[in-house]
Amino acid sequence: MDSTSIITQVANPKEEESISSSPDKVSQSNSSLKKHRSRSIFSPFFCCFRNYNDYHVEPPPANNKTLSLPPPPEENGSPPKCDQVQVIPIPSPPAKFLLPEVSIADYGKNCVVIDLDETLVHSSFKVYVLKRPHVDEFLQKMGELFECVLFTASLAKYADPVADLLDQWGVFRARLFRESCVFHRGNYVKDLSRLGRELSKVIIIDNSPASYIFHPENAVPVQSWFDDLTDTELLDLIPMFEGLGKEEDVYSLLQSLRNR
Repeated sequence: MDSTSIITQVANPKEEESISSSPDKVSQSNSSLKKHRSRSIFSPFFCCFRNYNDYHVEPPPANNKTLSLPPPPEENGSPPKCDQVQVIPIPSPPAKFLLPEVSIADYGKNCVVIDLDETLVHSSFKVYVLKRPHVDEFLQKMGELFECVLFTASLAKYADPVADLLDQWGVFRARLFRESCVFHRGNYVKDLSRLGRELSKVIIIDNSPASYIFHPENAVPVQSWFDDLTDTELLDLIPMFEGLGKEEDVYSLLQSLRNR
């Protein structure tokens, strides 16, 4: 059983964002394939932020079938519980998907989309980024079973260095940040239809129901984590994900879990 540990210290940048009231620009996704990373867990890094415009999704062509860091803003505040979330109509997928083609090593695997803040780590208002208990064991197992994608509504300037320190095994095949989200009714939504994967083979694990409001049927909700050293949720989820990794269609098993 691993314990919570400090994985980094971050300088205090000033984040300035502006969300346009009439989003009409398309931000390009910024996914990056995982490189070999340093194993040092106390590497310092500095963050700076830039403005982002509201996201607007264009339909595809007709012929296509801790700190002084204001911590990475908790992605969408404290949303309602999953069973209270209204399903929102999904925008049309784009002509260009967020993920590259599936690699040979991941061919035939289901895809699991994993949130960062309050799911795997917590950033304090002072200096530390803390790892959730059992996160190492959880990530290693996910890497064995799935094509794993990090998808966070935090800015890349913060989240990418944290992911470097967190993922020592190259689990994340791609990383998606705020600019890959759709800004919808005040929330950054992770639109799974834009990944370029069959939705029946996609699972999202996230502490914020607002993040997956377009696809609640694909979600495995988790409790938000801050500093509880006795938390075992990630460890407890492993057997369920072992079952999901073998499913041709994840909807049936996820529905049965929701009905319990």
